[in-house]
Amino acid sequence: MDRGDIPRSERDGARRELRDLVLGLSSAAILTALSFAVVIFKPVGHGWMLGGLGLLAIVQIAAQFRFFLHIDLRKSHRDDLQLILFTALVVSLMVAGSICILFDQHARMM
Repeated sequence: MDRGDIPRSERDGARRELRDLVLGLSSAAILTALSFAVVIFKPVGHGWMLGGLGLLAIVQIAAQFRFFLHIDLRKSHRDDLQLILFTALVVSLMVAGSICILFDQHARMM
């Protein structure tokens, strides 16, 4: 198939898709390397290190959503974003409830 056979809009869309994937891969690799560097070199105290790792994790999640899942704040994608946020809320409630129950059981055992 010759390049002349493919419509220009499809070529531009494929080029934009490839650019997004490369940006997503590079940002994920950089954020992962930064996380490892923070743990290995310990540039700050323990509390600040945990906060920095949490921040890097949130940025990593945002990059994954944006570049690989194509979730952004445009009106057409808001339903997907609301679904993901609701799922995160339910999972967070389940984890928090499990941790609360485990701590209560631990306190009763002591």
